[in-house]
This record gives sequence, C-alpha cells and structure tokens, in this order.
Amino acid sequence: MKPIQRAALAAAVSLAFSVPATAAETTAKPARASSKAAAPAPAAKVPPLATVPGRVNAGQAVFQVLLGEIALQRGNTDLAVGAYSDLAVRTRDPKVIERATELASYARRFDVAQDMSRLWLEIEPESMVARQTLVAVLILRGQADELRPHIAYLLEKDKDNLADNLMRLNRMLARFPDKVAAFGMLQQVLQPYSGIAEAHYALATAAMHAGDSAAAKAEIRKAQALRPDWDQAALFEAQLAARESPAAAFEILERFLQANPDARDVRLQLARGLVAEKRYKDAHRHFSRLLADTPDSPELIYPVAVLALQQNDVATAEPLLKKVLARGEASEKGVAAFYLGQIAEDRGAHAEAIGYYREVASGEQYVSANVRISSLLLKSGGGLSMARGHLQESATRYPPGKLQFLLAEAQLLRDANRDAEALALLEQALAGQPDQPEILYDAALLAERLGRMDVVERNLRRVIELRPDNAHAFNALGYSYADRGIKLDEARDLIAKALQLAPDDPFILDSMGWVLYKRGDLPGALDHLQRAYGIRPDAEIAAHLGEVLWLLDRRDEAQRTWAEADKRHPGNEVLNATRKKFVP
Repeated sequence: MKPIQRAALAAAVSLAFSVPATAAETTAKPARASSKAAAPAPAAKVPPLATVPGRVNAGQAVFQVLLGEIALQRGNTDLAVGAYSDLAVRTRDPKVIERATELASYARRFDVAQDMSRLWLEIEPESMVARQTLVAVLILRGQADELRPHIAYLLEKDKDNLADNLMRLNRMLARFPDKVAAFGMLQQVLQPYSGIAEAHYALATAAMHAGDSAAAKAEIRKAQALRPDWDQAALFEAQLAARESPAAAFEILERFLQANPDARDVRLQLARGLVAEKRYKDAHRHFSRLLADTPDSPELIYPVAVLALQQNDVATAEPLLKKVLARGEASEKGVAAFYLGQIAEDRGAHAEAIGYYREVASGEQYVSANVRISSLLLKSGGGLSMARGHLQESATRYPPGKLQFLLAEAQLLRDANRDAEALALLEQALAGQPDQPEILYDAALLAERLGRMDVVERNLRRVIELRPDNAHAFNALGYSYADRGIKLDEARDLIAKALQLAPDDPFILDSMGWVLYKRGDLPGALDHLQRAYGIRPDAEIAAHLGEVLWLLDRRDEAQRTWAEADKRHPGNEVLNATRKKFVP
C-alpha cells in the first residue's frame, strides 16, 4: 500500500488554533487534506498491539486489524470501519481509536467518526488532536450545540494567540452548513471577549455569511470603536456598504484616511475602487499620494501613469511609463511602450514613436502597434508600398492578427483614394474565406463608395445572416438605400432594427433621421438628428441636421450648426458640399 496523507478531519481546526500538542502528539499532527478531490485511502498504521488493554486478546486484535486493512485495500470501507470501530470500543486504546476515526472520516461515515472522536477525547481529555478532530466532525455535521463548548475551550486554552485565533474562526467554520446557526453559536461563545476588537470582527464576518447585514455592520463598528486605527475593520465596513452604494463605501474609506492618512492598504483599495467607478481624477489623487510615499513601487507606477493619461497629463505620465518600460512587469511593458509611442506620435516625433511601437513584442497592443507603425512609415515618406509591406510581414510573424492586418492594409489603400485596389484586396481574401463578416462588411463599405450596390447588398445581407445581432450591418444597408432615395420603406425597417440593437448609437440615430427626411417627415427627422448630434457632434451628422433645419425655415440655426461643425472638423467634404448646396 502506498503511503499517503492522513485524511484527518482535525486539519481544519488546526489551521484555526495554534494550541501546542502534547509531547506524545508532536509526531502525529494532521496534514492539510485536499478539498478538491476525495482523499486516497489512509495508509495502514497498525496500532501497537502489545499495549492493547486486556478486553481483547492479541490474536483477536491482530485479526481485526488485518480484516480492516484488507477490507480497505479491496474497497470495502464499511467492513474496514466496522472492524476498527469495534476494536476501538473494546480496547479503548487511543491509537486504535485514532485509526478508526481516520477510516470513518475517509469513508464519510461522520456519525461513526463523531462517536470515535468522542471516545478518544474521553480517554485523553487533554489531547488537542482528539478535540480538534471532534470539532471538525461536528462542523461537518452542523451540530452547533455540541460544538460550542469545544470552541470555547480551544480559545480559552490558547490565550497567547487569542487575537489570531478569533480572526481564524470563520475560516474554520467555512464548511458549517447552517450559517445562521454558526452566527448564533459564535454570539454565545464570544460573549467573554466583548472587549476585544477581533471578536466583533469574527461576529461581523459570521453575520455577513448568515445574510444579516445589519448585524454585520453593527459588529464591525464595535470593532472599529475598540481599534479606531484598524484598517482591516474599515475595509470590511466599506465592503458591506459597497453592496448597496459604492459612494457610501468610498465615504467610509475617505473618513478613515482623514484620521489615519498613512493607512496604505485602505488608500490603495479606495484608489482601485474609484478607478472601477471611472472617477479617475479622485483615484489619481490617492495613487499619487501612495507613489509619493513609495516612489519606486511597481504596483503604483503603472496605475498612476495610466490615470495621468486619462486626464491628458502627459508630463506626469511619460516619465512614469518610461520607468515601467525599464523595470516593470513583462505584461505591463508592452502597454507602456504603446502609450509612449502614442505620446511621441502626438507631438510629431514619428521616428521615436516607431521605436516605442517596435518594443511592443506581444499582448493586446501588438496588432495596434504595428498598424500604427505602418501608418507612420507612410507619413514619414516611406511610401505606400513600405507601409503595406510592414503589415504583410506583421501578419506573417503573428498569424492571429492576420485579419486585422488585412483590414488595415485595405484602409491604407482607401485613405490613398485607391478604393478599387482596396476592394480587390478584400475580395481576394473573401475568395478563401467567403463568410468572414469583418471582410464582408468592409468590402461593402468600399463598394458603396464605388457605386457597386450589387456588392453592397450581397455582402451586407450575408453579414446579417451570419451576425443577426450586428446593428451596423442593418444600419449600413438601410443608410445606403436612404442616401440614394430607394427602397425607403425597407431602409426604415432596417435602420429601426439597428436601433433596437443599439438604441443610443449616434450614427444609427443619424441614419433614422436621414431616412425620415427622405420620406418627408421633417419633424421626425429633426428629433433623431438632434439626439444624434447631442451624443456626438460629428461633421456628417451636422450636415444632415443643418439641412433639415434649413428646410424647416430655421436657417440661422442651420448656419450656426454648420459653422460650429466646421470649426471642429475643418475641410470635411460632406459638410462643405451641404453648405454649398444651400449657401453657394
């Protein structure tokens, strides 16, 4: 039989209490049992039969031990448990009782394990292993009344480690089935410790598990009153408050920090929570304070840099990102290099930006970085062929990004007003993968610019078949009809479907306004176009909105709308064409 870990139930309790075992027990402390899989059969530990009391002769004891072990090897756990438990009762030998308890727990005969551990404790009342084993069985069986005095005993026995043991109580009780009963039991057990903050923390935790939020809040506040500078209690109270209101949780943490400004863990938790709520300015303030206290902390440099970027504070972000790039985590280096590339690109330092983008060796930013490199190569005079070559090489180096690189190459051609070549590139790709929605969609947009309505209809209808939840495909087809003044009923239905899928998309709202305009419903068109422009003041939306305002004889408003859009988007072709149509 292979030696294996003990299947000792006492493991759960020994984690919670640090009471030293007696000298005789120091060689038999329970190992931590795995909770993920059933324990293997306990290895044979034959009791020392020469010391067995006289209630059974040695021959009978040997027979029952062999019977139990052979039965266990053959998978007959009931027979093994029966043989050992009978021998334990007859001999009252602690080693036999321990083996019987172990086999009963392995066989999940917790009723027998309870009887055996009771007997063991009766014979060795000072044995911590025996008491811990009984406690563990009682937890599994959910027997709070019998469990209560044993937990009280263990706490009283180890006064030197009382605070730690109180904090571990709920971990020990994690497998107690009735959380309400567990909370009630602890309320009685911990009465003698009402002046200790950790006792109220334990009660708060038990109340939370029992679903009693009011009691949990009351107990954690008692803990804070006893230890006003205890950050763990403040974090717990904030956790309870966050279930109802993140703002209330933030208020609790802010109040604690006012009294305890050096509470690093509380400040860090608050800063992270503020980021989750998109309160970037407030988060940045707390992260900056943390970074000032520990300026070289990798845990802080990265989030402070990202938050600074969120607020367009490049002066703060750039040096921090360089620190991340120099000595940060591997997963953060690529992101830092990408952001540094964007910063350099924004100030027109194209060669520097390309250098940073090339340092993005993997991760989510890899494709975007190489697409930016191709664009910068084109802007820096490398020519379209060099830019396209870089995308093609990148697709070879990184096959998972092949689709994105293909679409980026088509976009380069489109930006160079080589729409026919871009469409040919995508159609060549479709020959090998005819049902790729992204390629079908982009090819349809190119075909629309070229007046190829047959391709537009065929591709977009296929995208709708493949992706019936793709709002943009419905919208693109509907807008193509509306813009040409054809199939206006179908156009309206297509755009209405798109709005069902994405009701606040400004471009789809613009499409609905445009199709209503084409159908002669100017008030309905105005309503949709104003909503769209309010969400996103785009140049083409402004062009449509101004046109409807003009036809409603609100020409001053139309002129203001166009002028405002022209300041934001100077030189926009659609906007300029619309203005010239009405104001030559």
